[in-house]
Amino acid sequence: MRITQGTTSARARLPPGCSVRRRLLGSLRAACLNDAAPSRALINRTKSLPMCRHRGESLTCRRLHSSRVSSAPVTDADPDPDATPLAIITAKTLSHYERQADAFWQGTRDHDVSQNREALLRHAEGHAPLSILDLGCGPGRDLIAFTEVGHTAVGLDGAARFCELARKHSGCEVWHQNLLTLDLPTARFHAVFANATLFHVPTRALPQVLDALWATLLPRGVLFCSNPRGDNHEGWHGERYGAYHDHARWRGLVTARGFEELEHYYRPPGRPLHQQPWLATVYRKLAKPR
Repeated sequence: MRITQGTTSARARLPPGCSVRRRLLGSLRAACLNDAAPSRALINRTKSLPMCRHRGESLTCRRLHSSRVSSAPVTDADPDPDATPLAIITAKTLSHYERQADAFWQGTRDHDVSQNREALLRHAEGHAPLSILDLGCGPGRDLIAFTEVGHTAVGLDGAARFCELARKHSGCEVWHQNLLTLDLPTARFHAVFANATLFHVPTRALPQVLDALWATLLPRGVLFCSNPRGDNHEGWHGERYGAYHDHARWRGLVTARGFEELEHYYRPPGRPLHQQPWLATVYRKLAKPR
């Protein structure tokens, strides 16, 4: 789906309230994209504005007036996701994060994803310190959290600036690697924590990524994933590529690569399902299927 962007002259003709609505919608999207709970005040304030009839905002406005937070970002759906070279998808997405790295740290450093870390640790086998790979570690928030409770965390990210920040903030070892060309040690980690990361992998490339994660886990190691859920479409959300799967499709993709699902839940906690855009899943490494 596409939200049509109006021209400058069209924006100048927006009815009263539209510019305010655009800013509020931006805040709401930012919260949802980073696995944070948009405040009830933000949702209510957005809904209280007059209904916008401008062609460029009508779809999003109707969504909020129906009291729903979209289960996945509105994307410029790719009619043929396999047509775009993987190198272009990766370069464009990482370029966005490189430019936004410092602002991303300020915007997400206090997000509470303790529920996700606890889910991973609840299923991981072994005694502390566990060896944990934070896949897509960003500026290092969760590396800090795992280290503070006595575990040995290693970060990995495709954005060089994220790696710099993660090393600075956490003091942990951080590897600069592209998700599509992972070079990981065999049987190294008790657990892999992939929080808001794997949805950036195009579906056609997901098997090779999951195979690399399977290989780097110790026997019966645990893989945690949190992704924005959707209706099994993929495409561009601004400058970032995303694949938005429902639970059944995601489970099928992961279990086909030698994992068993242990639990799943939706986030943020304490909200009705239609206001929980994130799907969290926990898997255990099994023997590879023949």
